[in-house]
Parts: sequence; structure tokens; C-alpha cells
Amino acid sequence: MKNSYSKFIALGSLVILTLTYSCKKLLNKPPVGSLGASVLANKAGVDGLLIGAYSMLDGFTTQGGTGWESSIDNWSYGGIASDDAYKGSNTTDQPTASPIENHSVDASNEYLQEKWAFELNAIQRCNDAIREIPLVKDGSVSAAYGTQVIAEARFLRGVYNMELAKMFRNVPYVDETVTYAAGNYNVGNPGPIWDKIEADFKFAADNLPVTQPQIGRANKYAAEALLAKAFMFDHKYSTALPLLVDLVNNGQTSSGAKYALGPFENNFNAATKNGPEAVFNVQMTVNDGSGGNNGNGGDALNFPAGTYTGCCGFYQPSYTLANAYQVDANGLPMFQIDAATGFPFYNDVNLPNDHNLLATDAFTPPANAIDPRLDWTVGRRGIPYLDWGLCGGEAWSRGDVVPYNPIKNVFWHAQQASTADNFSGWATNQDDANSYNLVRYADVILWKAECEVEANDLAGAEADVNLIRNRMAAHPEYWVHTYIDNANPTAGFTNIPAANYVIKPYTGQFTLNGQSYARQAVYMERQLEFGMEGHRFFDLQRYDALYGGPAGTGYMASVLNAHIKADTRISNPVLNGHTFTAGKNELYPIPQKEIDIENGQLKQNPGY
Repeated sequence: MKNSYSKFIALGSLVILTLTYSCKKLLNKPPVGSLGASVLANKAGVDGLLIGAYSMLDGFTTQGGTGWESSIDNWSYGGIASDDAYKGSNTTDQPTASPIENHSVDASNEYLQEKWAFELNAIQRCNDAIREIPLVKDGSVSAAYGTQVIAEARFLRGVYNMELAKMFRNVPYVDETVTYAAGNYNVGNPGPIWDKIEADFKFAADNLPVTQPQIGRANKYAAEALLAKAFMFDHKYSTALPLLVDLVNNGQTSSGAKYALGPFENNFNAATKNGPEAVFNVQMTVNDGSGGNNGNGGDALNFPAGTYTGCCGFYQPSYTLANAYQVDANGLPMFQIDAATGFPFYNDVNLPNDHNLLATDAFTPPANAIDPRLDWTVGRRGIPYLDWGLCGGEAWSRGDVVPYNPIKNVFWHAQQASTADNFSGWATNQDDANSYNLVRYADVILWKAECEVEANDLAGAEADVNLIRNRMAAHPEYWVHTYIDNANPTAGFTNIPAANYVIKPYTGQFTLNGQSYARQAVYMERQLEFGMEGHRFFDLQRYDALYGGPAGTGYMASVLNAHIKADTRISNPVLNGHTFTAGKNELYPIPQKEIDIENGQLKQNPGY
């Protein structure tokens, strides 16, 4: 997206400085010499404002922020706070991330402050674009294009508000009629704003074209998918289902490709991004003259500290996540709860790994039967790690807690020159062009399965889950394979699977075992499909009956406390002695600084 409008970037930068106000900075007067709204009242100005709104999708701005605290992939808030991952690295680096992982976070946490401020800043950029349209009087913006700009801005505003709503639930709704004056927005947070988010996505879906001239711009079906996602969080399953059916039957990417499932790994490769599974991707670019500012800076810390990077060992996959890919004798997930331990059966025993082994110690990858998605999600010792070489496991991590490494955000070595850049001058090769899948087609299919379970169409739900499973079951060429030459991994791969991969479709178990079984099977499939993509915490939150989900009150707490108990069988200095508190930790606390700025308009979330 950033390259698509290159001729407007300079203007967009001026616009950003002129019309956008950060809620962190109490600026109540415009900077001297800035461009006013009337100067921007033409097509170039409108396009610059819209680019300013799109540019915030990656979670990074040179006006402030680190990137990883406000990252769109939510690796901290959706990943390490769940059973997907650990903070990693060591206990002294990024210490304010540790309370997010162990659920002791409070309202003073800088990560939360950064995220809140960033999203409201992004929302104001959307509002700037919407407010500008009526000011254009020179004929350069047609009525149709003006409506499309508003639709794109409302789509983006929906995305940014959804980011806030997932984390904090009770957030203010700041639309184009609200201005930042006298030090605050003067807007309270009496409750959820899902209806407002849904209205923004509905307007976008009704007014956006099916295809777009630039691939990173939202189209009709991207808006329809985000509207369905909002309904999923709002537990309006019967309302979401027709949208999801339409997306399956008719949906296409902004470039006009019919939605389809292809090789799993293509979703995480900069060279194959924006393929037929890309419902809406956040565009990342490198080597574009920005000094690494337009790449995936949100993941800049999340590389193994080995071979082609030097830092930093954050966002390490958990034992729970790796164990979840173990399969039973039928090639199906082992999600049922073991009454003796309280764990899912997959978590009774850890998948054999190289924890506490030195790099010089011998290690043979386990022969356990596993879902092939494991090795596209978790870097394990002795298994090909893209084309970097055999993964070093614990030797590649900076900490000494877990031997697993993140992989979905990592560039391929053969593409390093074109898809990797240095981040902010210090993180070598750790800013990459691997776009973030805000929504991919697998989301649509599995949300549809969830809705079908709630409608008691268990056969339909099983068929949809099997669409996801058969991507791998019917295509062993999509699995990770051994190298032709371990000493030269860029030489390519054999047709020999790198591990004992076993995955099979369900064969009537949903109907046979009933709705509760089917519901958990759908949830499990989503855990396997989207591991390490920043969704898990929020999925558990929306499943919980505390806020209207169908899985029962306390469901989220039961899952995460079982994860803590299982994973601290091997001592974890961040998790040891901590628990997830039901009725509190499902949401994050609203930053105290924002409550203070808003002079009592904002009310704190329960329990904080």
C-alpha cells in the first residue's frame, strides 16, 4: 500500500503533521506553518489523507512508538498473553511485557498506553479524510469517488476501533464529529461499541468496489469479512452466517482472484503474499527508501538469534502450542480434556524436545505423529527452518525456557536481499516485507463453521473444518520436507517429509458426538490453523460466556490456567506462581494516563 501511492507520500507526511492529534500529546493548537484543511481540499489532498490512514495499519509511525507495542499482529496482547507463546528473550529485556504474559498487568503499563494512543491516532487520521470530502469544491473529486474514500476511511476506522474493542471492550467511539479540544475528546466509554464498528464496516461493504487499482486497498469483500468478524465478537452468529456464505461463494481479492486455499506456507512468504487466500493483508515493504520504516517493524524483536539475524528471541512458541499439534491414531486432534490432569490429552506429555541440551549435544527429532502445520508454525531443532538450515532449537533462542522459535514472520534466506531490511538502523534483517494477514480465507471458513455449530448444523460445520484439514491431508507437497543437502539448504528440498506428519479429515464425529464436541473441534482447528498469528487470546475471550460466548462462563480462565499449570512443569520465571483471574483478565485495563487526560470521562474496566 505504501508504494501504491508513492507520489502522494510527501503530501501525506504533511497531512499527518497537520491534522492528526495523538491522545498522548496534549496539543491544542496547530503547528506554525502547517497546512490547513482548506489547502488540502482537492483530490491530491484527499488521497494524501487516505494514505495517512492506511499507513497506520502496520502499527508503526515515525512520530512515536516502538512498533512492537502497537503492532497489528498483536503478538504480545493476543500471543504471549495466551497459550500460544512466551515473551521469550530474558526476564530483564522488555520487562513491561512480562505482566502481559502472566496476567499481572496494570493500568500503568507502557505497552497498553502505546497501543491505545496509537489506535486513537489512527482513528483520527480516518476522521480527517472523512471530514475533508465536503470541503472539496474544485471538482477534482467526483461524488462517487468521495463516497469511496469515505467508505475506505470507515473501513479503516472499523479496523482500528476493533483493535481497541478486542483489548479493552469498553472504549470511546470517536467519529468525524468529535474533535480533540481542551486536552481531551470529552467522550466516555459506557459500554461496547460493536454496533458502531458494524455500521462502519456495513457502509464500507455497501460502497466499496469489488476490485481496486492498488492491491492493498480494501474492497467490498474485505469489508464484508471484517463485518462478519465484528458479528463474531458480538455473538451474532445468525447474522454473520449469510455474509460468510456469500464470501465463500462469491468472495474475491482486491485484484479479482476468487478466494481459494493454496499452500499453507504461502500465507507467510513475502514472495507469495496477496494470493487468493488474502482477504485483507496489511502491506509491508522494504528497500523503499524509508530506512526500514515501512516493513513489519511490529515483529522486529521476534526472530531467532541465530544465522541471518542477531536478535532478539522474543515471541517463542509455548510447549502447549507445540503439543497441540500431536494427533491421535485417527490423525485427529486430541482436544478432549483428561479428567485426571485437567489438561487436553495433547498436553499430558510434552512433545520430546531439546530443552536443556547444548548445541553440541546429540538430538534426534521425535517420531511422534504430528499435524504438518506444526513445522510451518514452530521452529524445532533438527527440522528445516525455511531455507535457513536445520533449526537450532534452544541454541537459537536467547532464553533458556523453551526450545522453540517463531517462524511465520520470518523471511526466506534466498529472498533476503529483496524482502528483508534493517529496522531503525539496529535490528539487522529484522524488518521484512512479509505482509500480515489481518483476515485470510481460512478465517472465513472457520468462522462459518462456528456459526454452523451454533445453528446446530453439525454436518455443515464438519465439512468446513475438513476443507481446512484437507488442505494438508490431500496435499503432502505442502508439508515441510528434508533438504537435498543439509549443508546447503538453499539448494532445495526432497519429497521426503521432515517428520511423521499425519492429518486426516473428520468422518462424522461432529454429528455422532454432538454440539459440544463439534464446538470444541472447531475451536481446536482454529488454534492449529492460526497459531502464532496473534488471535488466540481474543478467540478465547469471545468464546467465553462472560461476554456472550457459547463456551461457558470461566472458559477462558480454565484454558489459560491449565496452560500455566502444564507449562510450568518446566520452570518458567515469568509464569511461575501466577494465575489468570476470571472476570478480570479477559480484558486489559484502560491506561491510567488516558483516564487522567479525559478528566473522568473514561471508566476503568472491572477488577483494575
